[in-house]
Amino acid sequence: MSKRTTWTDLKNRRGDTEARRRGYQESRDAFELGARVRAERERLGLTQIELAERMETTQPTIARLEAGGVTPSLGTLRRAAKAFGLELIVDFREQASA
Repeated sequence: MSKRTTWTDLKNRRGDTEARRRGYQESRDAFELGARVRAERERLGLTQIELAERMETTQPTIARLEAGGVTPSLGTLRRAAKAFGLELIVDFREQASA
């Protein structure tokens, strides 16, 4: 039998590139935004279906958003804020040192 490649082997072969770091950061941002949407939905006692109706979208769209499977557009974030009765604030800040 041939030796199976592990995830660590694959990761090490890819190297640490700018594109990989950027992709990781984009995925992380999407996940964190999704977690915030879910936390607010749950705080208000809404189901995904109820939030979808308020946002004029579908439940699967909300599920993907909350799971971090998509990076939400500014329009999507505005609709979520409105559905929650909140104000959307977009801010620029100094980058944290690595």
